[in-house]
Amino acid sequence: MNNPVPVIKTGRKPWYRMLYVQVLLGVLLGILIGHFSPAFGQSLKPFGDGFIKLVKMMIAPIIFCTVVHGVASVSDLKKLGRVGIKTLFYFEIVSTLALVIGLTVVNVLKPGVGFNIDPATLDRTVGETYAQKAHGLGIAAFVLNIIPDTLFGAFATGDLLQVLLVSALVACAISLLPENNRRPVLAVVDRLGEVFFGILQIVVQLAPIGAMGAMAFTIGSYGLGSLNRLGELMLGFYTTSALFVFVVLGLIAAATGFSIFRFLAYIKEEILLVLGTSSSETALPGMIRKMRGLGCHESTVGLVIPTGYSFNLDGTNIYMAMAAIFLAQATNTALGLHDQIALLVVAMISSKGASGVTGAGFVTLAATLAVVPTVPLASLALLVGIDRFMSECRAITNLIGNGVATVVISRWEGETTGEQLRMGMSNVSDQRPPS
Repeated sequence: MNNPVPVIKTGRKPWYRMLYVQVLLGVLLGILIGHFSPAFGQSLKPFGDGFIKLVKMMIAPIIFCTVVHGVASVSDLKKLGRVGIKTLFYFEIVSTLALVIGLTVVNVLKPGVGFNIDPATLDRTVGETYAQKAHGLGIAAFVLNIIPDTLFGAFATGDLLQVLLVSALVACAISLLPENNRRPVLAVVDRLGEVFFGILQIVVQLAPIGAMGAMAFTIGSYGLGSLNRLGELMLGFYTTSALFVFVVLGLIAAATGFSIFRFLAYIKEEILLVLGTSSSETALPGMIRKMRGLGCHESTVGLVIPTGYSFNLDGTNIYMAMAAIFLAQATNTALGLHDQIALLVVAMISSKGASGVTGAGFVTLAATLAVVPTVPLASLALLVGIDRFMSECRAITNLIGNGVATVVISRWEGETTGEQLRMGMSNVSDQRPPS
């Protein structure tokens, strides 16, 4: 069992210097700017885009160092295989449960009933655009896309699955080296990881500005009125995601020996960062450090967190299930039990194939709707106005789900104890992420 990472006591900061408070203030300021000065709010889009690009710039090298050092430093290859099997098993069970819950809630609430939308009146170009992207999500294309064109191509594109493949190959190659040669190589990888995390610490200080720019653009472009249109679907989605986090993940957390509420408090900075940027990738490096701070082994964190961004998208699964049935209801398309089961199966596959695809929510939804041809793809235009607001909930749910998965797998492996978890989470207000 690995030792817990020591917590550095730094004293309590003034509230206005806490990063999560600054991010929250940035979000509120962005809402005010977008509402009262829409044109100016739209002009702030580069601030949000720039911050996200800065963070994404660091994701590939951080993932590489984390996976390589974690995997190559483990001499027991059986453990790696065991952790991998447990991880995929957990992902499939929980993500399928998210799909089933989404289907159940949308069939009970029926938010689309009464819209009586005529597909002929909708913009067909929206559905066609995302359908074309969805054609590239087949199994063969998905597998081939994991292989980069060159060894460094994965770092150029930032595709997480490609980075994972390269990292795994490098880790295996290092683990085959003689002990005397392996140790200095791992030391270099470890020092590089510290440098990359140091750069990230500098970048993250810009999070309040990035959150302000992203939110100002969203409200300035769509207006607060966008929150009222199709509000029943949004309310149902947010409620379902909350129930999934507090009930499903809460029960899993309780069975593992920690409180979901303490866990959410522990990762509050990452949650607010995702809220402001609408991208769960911006919080990925921070989540890696937070999970290591709870005593989770490097190899487990390096395997579960990055893999979860492609195979454990709980929020995306809930969204796809609810959105697909909503569009069927809104266009008066009758879907029998057989159709919904087929939709469920395809959604389980298509959600895995959209990692790194721009507009992944719509792309996966288009790929899922293809199995039920009676639901017109043009109906996707109904969701354009509110998708930006729903994407925040998707990203936050995905983030929380992957964090819980990491702790659960680590506990299964006996790497950390319930007492270590409670101590780590109780020091949240004074904690600085470990290096």
